[in-house]
Amino acid sequence: MLKPTIFREYDIRGIADVDLLSPDIETLGRGLGTFLGRNGVSKINLGRDCRLSGDRLREALLKGLLSTGLDVTDIGRVPTPLLYYSVYHLKAQAGVMITGSHNPAEYNGFKTMLGKGTIYGDQIQEVLRIIQAGDFTEGQGTYHEADVLPSYIEEIASQFQYTRRLKVVVDAGNGTGGPPMHGILEKLNVDAVELYFDMDGNFPNHHPDPTVEHNLEHLKAAVAKHGADLGIAFDGDADRIGAVDEQGNVVWGDMLLLIAAREILTRKPGSTFIGEVKCSQVMYDELQRLGGRPIMYKTGHSLIKAKMKEEHAELAGEMSGHMFFADRYYGYDDALYAACRLMEVVAASGKPLSAQLEGLAKTVTTPELRVDTTDEAKFAIVAKVAEHYKQRRKVVDVDGVRVLFEKGWGLVRASNTQPVLVMRFEAESPELLNQYRQEMESVVAAAQ
Repeated sequence: MLKPTIFREYDIRGIADVDLLSPDIETLGRGLGTFLGRNGVSKINLGRDCRLSGDRLREALLKGLLSTGLDVTDIGRVPTPLLYYSVYHLKAQAGVMITGSHNPAEYNGFKTMLGKGTIYGDQIQEVLRIIQAGDFTEGQGTYHEADVLPSYIEEIASQFQYTRRLKVVVDAGNGTGGPPMHGILEKLNVDAVELYFDMDGNFPNHHPDPTVEHNLEHLKAAVAKHGADLGIAFDGDADRIGAVDEQGNVVWGDMLLLIAAREILTRKPGSTFIGEVKCSQVMYDELQRLGGRPIMYKTGHSLIKAKMKEEHAELAGEMSGHMFFADRYYGYDDALYAACRLMEVVAASGKPLSAQLEGLAKTVTTPELRVDTTDEAKFAIVAKVAEHYKQRRKVVDVDGVRVLFEKGWGLVRASNTQPVLVMRFEAESPELLNQYRQEMESVVAAAQ
Protein backbone atom coordinates (compact mmCIF):
# COMPACT_ATOMS: atom_id res chain seq x y z
CA MET A 1 0.00 0.00 0.00
CA LEU A 2 1.35 3.44 -0.93
CA LYS A 3 2.12 5.65 2.08
CA PRO A 4 0.26 8.99 1.97
CA THR A 5 3.52 10.72 3.05
CA ILE A 6 5.12 10.12 -0.37
CA PHE A 7 2.49 12.41 -1.95
CA ARG A 8 4.31 15.71 -1.43
CA GLU A 9 3.71 19.32 -2.44
CA TYR A 10 5.40 19.21 -5.88
CA ASP A 11 5.94 15.51 -6.59
CA ILE A 12 5.55 11.94 -5.37
CA ARG A 13 8.78 10.69 -3.80
CA GLY A 14 10.26 8.08 -1.48
CA ILE A 15 12.98 5.46 -0.96
CA ALA A 16 12.69 3.26 -4.03
CA ASP A 17 13.00 -0.20 -2.46
CA VAL A 18 10.92 0.67 0.61
CA ASP A 19 8.19 3.13 -0.41
CA LEU A 20 7.96 2.48 -4.16
CA LEU A 21 7.33 -1.25 -4.57
CA SER A 22 6.35 -2.41 -8.05
CA PRO A 23 2.72 -3.51 -7.37
CA ASP A 24 2.08 -0.18 -5.65
CA ILE A 25 3.63 1.78 -8.51
CA GLU A 26 1.35 -0.03 -10.97
CA THR A 27 -1.51 1.23 -8.76
CA LEU A 28 0.02 4.71 -8.84
CA GLY A 29 0.05 4.48 -12.65
CA ARG A 30 -3.66 3.70 -12.56
CA GLY A 31 -4.26 6.65 -10.23
CA LEU A 32 -2.25 9.11 -12.31
CA GLY A 33 -3.77 7.78 -15.56
CA THR A 34 -7.28 8.18 -14.15
CA PHE A 35 -6.58 11.71 -12.88
CA LEU A 36 -5.04 12.79 -16.19
CA GLY A 37 -7.78 11.15 -18.27
CA ARG A 38 -10.43 13.00 -16.28
CA ASN A 39 -8.54 16.21 -17.06
CA GLY A 40 -8.82 15.69 -20.81
CA VAL A 41 -5.56 13.80 -21.42
CA SER A 42 -5.31 10.95 -23.94
CA LYS A 43 -1.59 11.25 -24.93
CA ILE A 44 1.20 11.22 -22.36
CA ASN A 45 5.01 11.09 -22.52
CA LEU A 46 7.11 9.11 -20.05
CA GLY A 47 10.78 9.63 -19.16
CA ARG A 48 13.18 8.45 -16.47
CA ASP A 49 16.55 9.46 -15.04
CA CYS A 50 19.52 7.12 -14.60
CA ARG A 51 18.81 5.89 -11.07
CA LEU A 52 19.16 2.15 -10.57
CA SER A 53 15.47 1.75 -9.69
CA GLY A 54 14.31 3.66 -12.79
CA ASP A 55 13.77 0.70 -15.14
CA ARG A 56 11.72 -1.23 -12.58
CA LEU A 57 9.55 1.79 -11.76
CA ARG A 58 9.04 2.58 -15.44
CA GLU A 59 7.77 -0.93 -16.12
CA ALA A 60 5.30 -0.83 -13.21
CA LEU A 61 4.06 2.72 -13.87
CA LEU A 62 3.67 2.05 -17.60
CA LYS A 63 1.48 -0.97 -16.91
CA GLY A 64 -0.79 1.15 -14.73
CA LEU A 65 -0.97 4.07 -17.18
CA LEU A 66 -1.83 1.79 -20.12
CA SER A 67 -4.60 0.09 -18.11
CA THR A 68 -6.47 3.43 -17.96
CA GLY A 69 -6.53 3.79 -21.76
CA LEU A 70 -3.80 6.42 -22.16
CA ASP A 71 -1.51 6.40 -25.20
CA VAL A 72 2.03 6.45 -23.75
CA THR A 73 5.19 7.56 -25.59
CA ASP A 74 8.38 6.50 -23.80
CA ILE A 75 11.25 8.93 -24.44
CA GLY A 76 13.81 6.87 -22.52
CA ARG A 77 16.52 7.87 -20.07
CA VAL A 78 16.68 11.67 -20.19
CA PRO A 79 16.98 14.80 -18.02
CA THR A 80 13.72 16.22 -16.64
CA PRO A 81 13.86 19.26 -19.01
CA LEU A 82 13.80 16.85 -21.96
CA LEU A 83 10.53 15.38 -20.69
CA TYR A 84 9.14 18.93 -20.54
CA TYR A 85 10.51 19.65 -24.02
CA SER A 86 9.00 16.43 -25.40
CA VAL A 87 5.51 17.47 -24.30
CA TYR A 88 5.85 20.62 -26.46
CA HIS A 89 7.74 18.93 -29.30
CA LEU A 90 5.52 15.83 -29.64
CA LYS A 91 2.32 17.73 -28.80
CA ALA A 92 1.44 15.48 -25.88
CA GLN A 93 -1.08 16.64 -23.27
CA ALA A 94 0.85 15.45 -20.22
CA GLY A 95 4.10 13.86 -19.07
CA VAL A 96 5.51 11.86 -16.19
CA MET A 97 9.18 11.96 -15.25
CA ILE A 98 10.58 9.23 -13.00
CA THR A 99 13.34 10.99 -11.09
CA GLY A 100 14.96 11.29 -7.69
CA SER A 101 16.33 14.70 -8.74
CA HIS A 102 19.13 15.74 -6.35
CA ASN A 103 18.20 13.28 -3.59
CA PRO A 104 20.44 10.41 -2.40
CA ALA A 105 20.82 7.44 -4.78
CA GLU A 106 18.29 5.24 -2.96
CA TYR A 107 15.44 7.72 -3.61
CA ASN A 108 13.21 8.02 -6.64
CA GLY A 109 9.96 9.73 -7.51
CA PHE A 110 7.53 11.11 -10.07
CA LYS A 111 7.03 14.63 -11.45
CA THR A 112 3.85 15.03 -13.47
CA MET A 113 2.98 17.56 -16.15
CA LEU A 114 -0.60 18.40 -17.05
CA GLY A 115 -0.68 20.57 -20.17
CA LYS A 116 2.31 22.91 -19.99
CA GLY A 117 2.32 23.09 -16.17
CA THR A 118 3.32 20.71 -13.37
CA ILE A 119 0.71 19.31 -10.97
CA TYR A 120 1.17 20.20 -7.30
CA GLY A 121 -0.65 20.60 -3.99
CA ASP A 122 -4.28 19.54 -4.12
CA GLN A 123 -3.92 17.95 -7.57
CA ILE A 124 -1.37 15.50 -6.12
CA GLN A 125 -3.72 14.84 -3.19
CA GLU A 126 -6.51 14.16 -5.70
CA VAL A 127 -4.39 11.35 -7.22
CA LEU A 128 -4.05 9.89 -3.70
CA ARG A 129 -7.83 10.13 -3.15
CA ILE A 130 -8.47 8.27 -6.42
CA ILE A 131 -6.08 5.50 -5.33
CA GLN A 132 -7.58 5.25 -1.83
CA ALA A 133 -11.08 4.99 -3.31
CA GLY A 134 -9.97 2.45 -5.95
CA ASP A 135 -11.87 4.65 -8.41
CA PHE A 136 -9.92 3.84 -11.58
CA THR A 137 -10.75 4.34 -15.25
CA GLU A 138 -10.44 1.10 -17.27
CA GLY A 139 -9.13 1.02 -20.84
CA GLN A 140 -6.41 -0.28 -23.10
CA GLY A 141 -3.81 2.28 -24.11
CA THR A 142 -1.10 2.03 -26.76
CA TYR A 143 2.69 2.19 -26.34
CA HIS A 144 5.22 4.06 -28.52
CA GLU A 145 8.87 5.09 -28.24
CA ALA A 146 10.48 8.34 -29.41
CA ASP A 147 13.98 9.81 -29.38
CA VAL A 148 13.71 13.57 -28.84
CA LEU A 149 17.39 14.07 -28.01
CA PRO A 150 18.61 15.08 -31.52
CA SER A 151 15.91 17.74 -32.01
CA TYR A 152 16.44 19.07 -28.46
CA ILE A 153 20.21 19.42 -28.96
CA GLU A 154 19.68 21.09 -32.33
CA GLU A 155 17.03 23.51 -31.04
CA ILE A 156 19.14 24.67 -28.10
CA ALA A 157 22.53 24.84 -29.81
CA SER A 158 21.12 26.76 -32.79
CA GLN A 159 20.13 29.67 -30.49
CA PHE A 160 23.71 30.47 -29.49
CA GLN A 161 26.58 31.94 -31.50
CA TYR A 162 29.29 33.00 -29.06
CA THR A 163 31.54 35.71 -30.49
CA ARG A 164 34.38 34.84 -28.09
CA ARG A 165 35.66 31.30 -27.60
CA LEU A 166 35.10 30.33 -23.98
CA LYS A 167 36.90 27.80 -21.84
CA VAL A 168 34.36 26.09 -19.60
CA VAL A 169 34.35 23.11 -17.25
CA VAL A 170 31.02 21.28 -16.96
CA ASP A 171 30.33 18.69 -14.24
CA ALA A 172 27.29 16.51 -15.00
CA GLY A 173 27.70 14.52 -11.77
CA ASN A 174 27.03 11.18 -13.53
CA GLY A 175 23.39 12.27 -13.91
CA THR A 176 21.31 12.48 -17.07
CA GLY A 177 22.64 15.89 -18.16
CA GLY A 178 25.90 14.53 -19.60
CA PRO A 179 24.88 13.06 -22.99
CA PRO A 180 22.67 15.97 -24.15
CA MET A 181 25.13 18.58 -22.85
CA HIS A 182 27.94 16.85 -24.76
CA GLY A 183 25.87 17.18 -27.93
CA ILE A 184 25.20 20.87 -27.26
CA LEU A 185 28.82 21.73 -26.38
CA GLU A 186 30.06 20.13 -29.60
CA LYS A 187 28.05 22.70 -31.57
CA LEU A 188 29.12 25.78 -29.60
CA ASN A 189 32.22 27.98 -29.78
CA VAL A 190 33.62 26.60 -26.52
CA ASP A 191 36.66 24.75 -25.33
CA ALA A 192 34.92 22.37 -22.91
CA VAL A 193 36.28 20.13 -20.19
CA GLU A 194 33.67 17.47 -19.38
CA LEU A 195 33.54 15.94 -15.89
CA TYR A 196 31.49 12.81 -15.10
CA PHE A 197 29.37 12.89 -18.27
CA ASP A 198 28.68 9.14 -18.19
CA MET A 199 25.35 8.25 -16.58
CA ASP A 200 25.77 6.13 -13.44
CA GLY A 201 22.97 5.83 -10.87
CA ASN A 202 25.50 4.98 -8.15
CA PHE A 203 26.86 8.55 -8.47
CA PRO A 204 30.41 7.29 -7.79
CA ASN A 205 32.31 10.61 -7.89
CA HIS A 206 30.15 12.92 -5.80
CA HIS A 207 26.49 13.44 -5.03
CA PRO A 208 24.73 15.37 -7.83
CA ASP A 209 23.45 18.37 -5.88
CA PRO A 210 25.18 21.65 -6.83
CA THR A 211 23.60 23.56 -3.93
CA VAL A 212 25.98 21.81 -1.51
CA GLU A 213 29.40 23.43 -1.87
CA HIS A 214 31.26 20.23 -1.03
CA ASN A 215 29.87 18.68 -4.24
CA LEU A 216 31.58 21.43 -6.28
CA GLU A 217 35.16 20.64 -5.15
CA HIS A 218 36.03 18.67 -8.31
CA LEU A 219 34.60 21.47 -10.47
CA LYS A 220 36.62 24.16 -8.64
CA ALA A 221 39.82 22.13 -8.99
CA ALA A 222 39.26 21.59 -12.73
CA VAL A 223 38.48 25.29 -13.33
CA ALA A 224 41.79 26.22 -11.65
CA LYS A 225 43.75 23.52 -13.47
CA HIS A 226 42.48 24.46 -16.93
CA GLY A 227 42.31 28.23 -16.40
CA ALA A 228 38.63 28.24 -17.36
CA ASP A 229 36.37 31.31 -17.62
CA LEU A 230 33.75 29.55 -15.50
CA GLY A 231 32.54 26.17 -14.24
CA ILE A 232 29.01 24.76 -14.43
CA ALA A 233 27.42 21.84 -12.54
CA PHE A 234 24.08 20.04 -12.83
CA ASP A 235 21.98 18.03 -10.41
CA GLY A 236 20.96 14.43 -11.12
CA ASP A 237 18.10 15.23 -13.51
CA ALA A 238 19.62 18.48 -14.88
CA ASP A 239 16.86 20.88 -13.92
CA ARG A 240 19.14 22.76 -11.46
CA ILE A 241 22.35 24.59 -12.28
CA GLY A 242 25.35 25.39 -10.10
CA ALA A 243 28.24 27.67 -11.11
CA VAL A 244 31.69 28.72 -9.96
CA ASP A 245 33.69 31.66 -11.28
CA GLU A 246 37.28 31.52 -12.56
CA GLN A 247 38.58 32.04 -9.00
CA GLY A 248 36.60 29.08 -7.65
CA ASN A 249 33.93 31.15 -5.88
CA VAL A 250 30.40 29.76 -6.01
CA VAL A 251 27.86 31.95 -7.81
CA TRP A 252 24.56 31.01 -6.18
CA GLY A 253 21.13 30.87 -7.82
CA ASP A 254 20.04 34.42 -6.93
CA MET A 255 23.15 35.93 -8.52
CA LEU A 256 22.75 33.73 -11.63
CA LEU A 257 19.20 35.08 -11.87
CA LEU A 258 20.51 38.66 -11.58
CA ILE A 259 23.18 38.12 -14.28
CA ALA A 260 20.59 36.76 -16.73
CA ALA A 261 17.97 39.38 -15.80
CA ARG A 262 20.35 42.28 -16.43
CA GLU A 263 20.93 41.05 -19.98
CA ILE A 264 17.16 40.69 -20.57
CA LEU A 265 16.56 44.25 -19.33
CA THR A 266 18.87 45.61 -22.05
CA ARG A 267 16.40 44.24 -24.61
CA LYS A 268 13.12 44.32 -22.68
CA PRO A 269 13.04 47.30 -20.28
CA GLY A 270 10.59 47.02 -17.38
CA SER A 271 10.46 43.20 -17.47
CA THR A 272 9.06 41.19 -14.57
CA PHE A 273 11.28 38.71 -12.68
CA ILE A 274 10.34 36.29 -9.93
CA GLY A 275 12.66 35.20 -7.13
CA GLU A 276 11.88 33.33 -3.94
CA VAL A 277 12.09 34.19 -0.26
CA LYS A 278 15.64 32.85 0.17
CA CYS A 279 17.11 35.19 -2.50
CA SER A 280 19.43 38.06 -1.59
CA GLN A 281 17.98 41.54 -1.04
CA VAL A 282 20.86 42.77 -3.23
CA MET A 283 19.26 40.96 -6.19
CA TYR A 284 15.82 42.51 -5.64
CA ASP A 285 17.26 46.00 -5.08
CA GLU A 286 19.49 45.85 -8.16
CA LEU A 287 16.67 44.67 -10.45
CA GLN A 288 14.50 47.51 -9.13
CA ARG A 289 17.33 50.00 -9.72
CA LEU A 290 17.68 48.80 -13.31
CA GLY A 291 13.99 49.43 -13.97
CA GLY A 292 12.87 45.83 -13.67
CA ARG A 293 9.88 44.57 -11.69
CA PRO A 294 11.11 41.98 -9.20
CA ILE A 295 8.56 39.87 -7.29
CA MET A 296 9.41 37.86 -4.17
CA TYR A 297 7.44 34.60 -4.15
CA LYS A 298 7.22 31.11 -2.70
CA THR A 299 9.85 28.40 -3.13
CA GLY A 300 8.91 25.45 -5.37
CA HIS A 301 9.18 24.84 -9.11
CA SER A 302 5.46 24.14 -9.64
CA LEU A 303 4.39 27.25 -7.72
CA ILE A 304 6.89 29.47 -9.52
CA LYS A 305 5.84 28.23 -12.98
CA ALA A 306 2.21 29.07 -12.17
CA LYS A 307 3.17 32.53 -10.84
CA MET A 308 5.27 33.25 -13.96
CA LYS A 309 2.26 32.72 -16.20
CA GLU A 310 0.10 34.91 -13.99
CA GLU A 311 2.65 37.77 -13.95
CA HIS A 312 3.96 37.32 -17.52
CA ALA A 313 7.49 37.14 -16.11
CA GLU A 314 10.46 36.83 -18.48
CA LEU A 315 12.55 34.84 -15.98
CA ALA A 316 12.28 33.27 -12.55
CA GLY A 317 14.82 31.56 -10.35
CA GLU A 318 15.49 29.93 -7.01
CA MET A 319 18.52 29.65 -4.75
CA SER A 320 18.46 25.93 -5.51
CA GLY A 321 19.50 26.63 -9.11
CA HIS A 322 16.13 26.14 -10.81
CA MET A 323 16.04 28.80 -13.55
CA PHE A 324 12.94 29.34 -15.65
CA PHE A 325 13.46 31.27 -18.89
CA ALA A 326 10.32 32.46 -20.67
CA ASP A 327 12.49 34.96 -22.58
CA ARG A 328 13.54 33.12 -25.78
CA TYR A 329 12.46 29.77 -24.25
CA TYR A 330 9.49 27.77 -22.92
CA GLY A 331 9.34 28.92 -19.28
CA TYR A 332 10.32 25.65 -17.59
CA ASP A 333 13.46 24.92 -15.56
CA ASP A 334 16.21 23.59 -17.80
CA ALA A 335 19.76 23.71 -16.44
CA LEU A 336 21.33 22.86 -19.83
CA TYR A 337 19.62 25.85 -21.44
CA ALA A 338 20.44 28.05 -18.42
CA ALA A 339 24.11 27.04 -18.80
CA CYS A 340 24.09 28.19 -22.43
CA ARG A 341 22.56 31.54 -21.42
CA LEU A 342 25.21 32.03 -18.72
CA MET A 343 28.02 31.23 -21.16
CA GLU A 344 26.46 33.64 -23.67
CA VAL A 345 26.62 36.55 -21.19
CA VAL A 346 30.21 35.74 -20.22
CA ALA A 347 31.31 35.37 -23.85
CA ALA A 348 29.66 38.64 -24.93
CA SER A 349 31.15 40.61 -22.03
CA GLY A 350 34.73 39.71 -22.88
CA LYS A 351 35.31 39.17 -19.15
CA PRO A 352 35.26 36.15 -16.81
CA LEU A 353 32.25 35.21 -14.67
CA SER A 354 33.43 37.08 -11.54
CA ALA A 355 33.29 40.39 -13.45
CA GLN A 356 29.53 40.01 -13.98
CA LEU A 357 28.93 40.86 -10.32
CA GLU A 358 31.32 43.80 -10.01
CA GLY A 359 29.95 46.92 -8.32
CA LEU A 360 27.19 45.18 -6.37
CA ALA A 361 26.69 45.92 -2.67
CA LYS A 362 28.72 43.43 -0.63
CA THR A 363 26.78 41.49 1.99
CA VAL A 364 27.44 38.41 4.10
CA THR A 365 25.07 35.48 3.80
CA THR A 366 24.63 32.05 5.31
CA PRO A 367 23.92 29.00 3.19
CA GLU A 368 20.55 27.30 3.71
CA LEU A 369 20.47 26.14 7.33
CA ARG A 370 18.31 23.15 8.12
CA VAL A 371 16.68 22.49 11.47
CA ASP A 372 15.25 19.00 11.94
CA THR A 373 11.66 18.82 13.16
CA THR A 374 8.56 16.82 12.19
CA ASP A 375 6.11 17.21 9.31
CA GLU A 376 3.39 17.66 11.95
CA ALA A 377 5.16 20.48 13.83
CA LYS A 378 6.96 22.50 11.15
CA PHE A 379 4.12 24.79 10.01
CA ALA A 380 2.99 25.50 13.59
CA ILE A 381 6.52 26.55 14.58
CA VAL A 382 6.73 28.99 11.65
CA ALA A 383 3.31 30.42 12.56
CA LYS A 384 4.51 31.10 16.13
CA VAL A 385 7.68 32.80 14.88
CA ALA A 386 5.60 34.95 12.50
CA GLU A 387 3.27 35.97 15.33
CA HIS A 388 6.27 36.96 17.47
CA TYR A 389 7.87 39.15 14.80
CA LYS A 390 4.74 40.75 13.36
CA GLN A 391 4.39 42.73 16.60
CA ARG A 392 8.03 43.86 16.46
CA ARG A 393 9.30 44.20 12.89
CA LYS A 394 8.33 44.36 9.24
CA VAL A 395 7.92 40.84 7.84
CA VAL A 396 7.29 39.25 4.44
CA ASP A 397 5.06 36.20 4.90
CA VAL A 398 4.53 34.99 1.34
CA ASP A 399 6.35 31.73 2.27
CA GLY A 400 7.31 31.26 5.90
CA VAL A 401 8.48 34.48 7.57
CA ARG A 402 11.25 36.78 6.25
CA VAL A 403 12.08 39.26 9.03
CA LEU A 404 13.50 42.62 7.93
CA PHE A 405 16.22 43.93 10.27
CA GLU A 406 17.94 47.35 10.00
CA LYS A 407 20.81 46.05 7.88
CA GLY A 408 19.73 42.60 6.72
CA TRP A 409 17.09 39.92 7.03
CA GLY A 410 16.45 36.44 8.39
CA LEU A 411 14.13 33.73 7.09
CA VAL A 412 12.49 30.67 8.52
CA ARG A 413 10.15 28.54 6.41
CA ALA A 414 8.83 25.00 6.51
CA SER A 415 10.22 22.75 3.79
CA ASN A 416 7.48 21.39 1.54
CA THR A 417 9.46 18.24 0.87
CA GLN A 418 11.14 17.25 4.17
CA PRO A 419 10.51 17.37 7.95
CA VAL A 420 12.81 20.39 8.36
CA LEU A 421 12.75 24.12 8.86
CA VAL A 422 14.91 26.08 6.40
CA MET A 423 16.65 29.23 7.65
CA ARG A 424 18.82 31.77 5.84
CA PHE A 425 20.35 35.13 6.79
CA GLU A 426 21.91 38.13 5.05
CA ALA A 427 23.51 41.22 6.63
CA GLU A 428 25.98 44.01 5.94
CA SER A 429 28.65 42.54 8.27
CA PRO A 430 29.57 39.19 9.87
CA GLU A 431 28.80 40.64 13.33
CA LEU A 432 25.27 41.68 12.33
CA LEU A 433 24.76 38.33 10.58
CA ASN A 434 25.57 36.51 13.82
CA GLN A 435 23.37 38.84 15.84
CA TYR A 436 20.33 38.35 13.57
CA ARG A 437 20.92 34.63 13.38
CA GLN A 438 21.23 34.14 17.14
CA GLU A 439 18.11 36.19 17.78
CA MET A 440 15.97 34.27 15.27
CA GLU A 441 17.34 30.89 16.24
CA SER A 442 16.36 31.53 19.86
CA VAL A 443 12.83 32.54 18.77
CA VAL A 444 12.56 29.34 16.67
CA ALA A 445 13.85 27.24 19.60
CA ALA A 446 11.25 28.80 21.91
CA ALA A 447 8.51 28.01 19.39
CA GLN A 448 9.37 24.30 19.21
